[in-house]
Amino acid sequence: MDKLKFLTDALKESSDVKLKIITECNNDIISAVETITESYRKNKKLLLCGNGGSAADCQHLAAEFMIRLNHNIQRPALAAIALTTDSSNLTAGGNDIGFDNVFARNVEGLGSEGDVLIAISTSGNSSNVIKAVEKAKEKKMLVVGLLGGTGGKLKNLVDVPIIIPSPNTQRIQEGHITVGHIVCELVETELYGGK
Repeated sequence: MDKLKFLTDALKESSDVKLKIITECNNDIISAVETITESYRKNKKLLLCGNGGSAADCQHLAAEFMIRLNHNIQRPALAAIALTTDSSNLTAGGNDIGFDNVFARNVEGLGSEGDVLIAISTSGNSSNVIKAVEKAKEKKMLVVGLLGGTGGKLKNLVDVPIIIPSPNTQRIQEGHITVGHIVCELVETELYGGK
């Protein structure tokens, strides 16, 4: 294997996907910013769910909202909870009510009308994320989907689908964290100003 060629091709593919995000996802990203900003203005909170690498993205983005992303902006905490980080909750739920229901159960217990759920799924077809979205809709929450490929089943279930234009899981995940950072920083700026 030519490692340099592999590295070069991977970085070029990643760059190409990010450039496509500008033209294919810009309106949805702005809509997500507006949705989350308006929710925070009403003293609501953000919940996040996803599996595997997407679970790590939930934890990462929840920390950025709760603590801060832009160090030029002094602000209070923005309520954000990753539903992926409590091992006792996830294992009890998986054991007692089935893994397909673990996120929905947490949305049921923690979500309120007007809150926002960020549902992350590279395929758009993760059954436990779909059930969480369905529960969020029952509770009159708003849902932003960070998806990939065709958007899968979640494309038509969420209020704001941000579909990374790639079939490659790695590139989708890279797009998700990039978009997540952009959304967080724009929300901070909308709410609290800054440079």
